Amino acid sequence: MDRIDLQVTVPQVPREQLTGAEQTNTPAPESSATVALRVASARATQLQRQGCANARLNTTQVKQACKLGEDQIKLMNTAVERLELSARAYHRVLKVARTIADLDQTKTLEERHLTEALGYRLL
Repeated sequence: MDRIDLQVTVPQVPREQLTGAEQTNTPAPESSATVALRVASARATQLQRQGCANARLNTTQVKQACKLGEDQIKLMNTAVERLELSARAYHRVLKVARTIADLDQTKTLEERHLTEALGYRLL
């Protein structure tokens, strides 16, 4: 599992929700076209910043693209200890967090990006 970047559980959709019998107040999800535009924009940002996708970054490039502040370092140190992350897993989390930040059109990595990326490893 160490080599898989995103590990998520997909729950079964309740029958009532599928048939429309259940009314929800949740906002409509993004359309596929909107998501595709965000992904294309994030990919363009990555290519402009480093000449390749975040997934292709080596360790040195990860350090350059994913600069962490004090609080973020503490968060990642705690995650490494509690989740027993290997060096490979640590760098993969950073790459996923960088991609999340790119999708948010944020130049810097924020704790929320790291937290979301770590959440994808919790299977």
